Amino acid sequence: MPRVVIDPVVPDIELLDNEIARMRGLDVGELRARWHIVFRRRAPPHLPRHLLFRILAYRLQADRLGQLDNESRRLLDRIGSGSAERIGRLVADLNLPRTELPPGTLLTREWDGHLQRVMVLADGFSWNGETYRSLSKVAFAMTGTRWSGPRFFGLDQPPSERRP
Repeated sequence: MPRVVIDPVVPDIELLDNEIARMRGLDVGELRARWHIVFRRRAPPHLPRHLLFRILAYRLQADRLGQLDNESRRLLDRIGSGSAERIGRLVADLNLPRTELPPGTLLTREWDGHLQRVMVLADGFSWNGETYRSLSKVAFAMTGTRWSGPRFFGLDQPPSERRP
C-alpha cells in the first residue's frame, strides 16, 4: 500500500499580503460589507475607514497565522493604557539588550545577611531545592516582596556596572 504523507499547512504569506493589499483599495462601504461577512454582524457605525481596514487586516492575519501570544497582548494592553511618557519608557525598555543566562549559571545575591545562590536551569531557576519559572518568582520567595527578578539580581545593569 502506498504511503501517504500529509504536509503541515503552511500559510502562504504572499497570498495573505495580496489579500490585504486588495482590502486596502476598498471603500468604506465595501469594508463594512466585508466586516459583516467576517464578524457576522454590522460594523460599528462610528469606526472610520482606516480602523475598519486595520481590524479586518488583523483578523485576516490572526486567522491565517494565529493570534498574538499572551505576553504580547499584555504588553500592548500596557502600552495602550499608558501616558505618552510611560509608553516611551516601555518601548525603550524593549530595546534594551537582554541578558541571556545559559543553564548552569550561578547567580548570587546577599539578602538579609545571607548569601543566596540561584542556579539557572534550562526550564527555570533553582533556589533552596525548589524550581521557579522566573527570577521574579525567586525574588518573591526570598523576600516576600514583588521584585523585578533581573533588577533584584543586578541583571538590569550593563555588565561593566555589575558587582562581581
